Amino acid sequence: MTGSPSTAAAASALREDRRTIRVASVPASHVYVQHLAPVHDADDVPRITRLEDPDPDDPARPAGAKWWPPTMLEPAWVRANPGFDVMHLQFGFDARTPAQLEQLVQALRETGRPLVYTVHDLRNPHHESRDAHDAQLDVLVPAADALVTLTPGAAEEIRRRWGVEARVLPHPHVVDLETMRKASARRPRSDGDPFRVAVHVKSLRASMNPLPVVRALSEIVRELPGAVLQVNGHTDVLRPGERYDRPLAELLEQQAAAGLLELHVHDFLDDAALWAYLSSLDVSVLPYRFGTHSGWLEACRDLGTAVIAPDCGYYREQGPVFEYRNRDDDFDPDSLRAAALAAYAAGSPAPASIEDRIAERDAVARAHAQLYEELVR
Repeated sequence: MTGSPSTAAAASALREDRRTIRVASVPASHVYVQHLAPVHDADDVPRITRLEDPDPDDPARPAGAKWWPPTMLEPAWVRANPGFDVMHLQFGFDARTPAQLEQLVQALRETGRPLVYTVHDLRNPHHESRDAHDAQLDVLVPAADALVTLTPGAAEEIRRRWGVEARVLPHPHVVDLETMRKASARRPRSDGDPFRVAVHVKSLRASMNPLPVVRALSEIVRELPGAVLQVNGHTDVLRPGERYDRPLAELLEQQAAAGLLELHVHDFLDDAALWAYLSSLDVSVLPYRFGTHSGWLEACRDLGTAVIAPDCGYYREQGPVFEYRNRDDDFDPDSLRAAALAAYAAGSPAPASIEDRIAERDAVARAHAQLYEELVR
């Protein structure tokens, strides 16, 4: 049964009357930002459009895949571009000094645009010391007109450190919906399949300390019947060159030669290859010694790969994990053993419900639209 012509006309008028809010997202091309768009549009909140990342070499053109360094953080760009209502900062300010961030805030104030900042990282995973990131946060967090973060623990830390409130909105799915559908339809692993426990050392960040984790896992996995330890790493880290990590590479090669692990060295994986790799695992172990949140964890949830995560940061609040002790230089191999045994006993989890992830994404999109509307009224 369809509505009356007058009802349909009223609904059409409502859609036409919806306000459009233009958001300068930094960066717009990041998967997190892309998944802030709803799957199912709603007529009772503003329509949100996001500016494309400008090309750093020609800010008048969209950037495509190249968005670094983010042109939108230039005060001159802010003053010269009237075509947005709100700036929403996510990532990309690593190279900015506190003084430069203060200049950005001043430009936004002068032009009457509010600043929303999503606090993904309370400790920068790329920095050995926390000092530089703390100084940046000391500018951004108090200056923001609204703060968002992903977990209650992160919100509590923000409240404790700066005395301000952040809205808690969960991380939307990372893997595209079609790949998630394929993952949910794949056949269950049979009894003859190896139980794959993996550590991904990729291009090493300062937050990663895989050596003690791999050493411990090579012994732990031997206790698990039918289990295999797999280590994947990028060529730039595990082959001689500018970023070569000799101690890590030599340990992995020695253990691979001894049959204690499978070593896979490769270049950067595109999304399709990365999702196929994660789908092939039963457990992914995060070798972080500091951090806050993890998109990798979210991708594992999407694909049905269990996660063993450290107790630093707020990973356990993002989703179900098996937790072990790893904070700065405090690594506890016994807790890693307990987590691995628990993950082995539990078996591979089912991929996240696509319906639940879509509903979550729609709710997060609605919450952002409502937040922007509050700021631009």
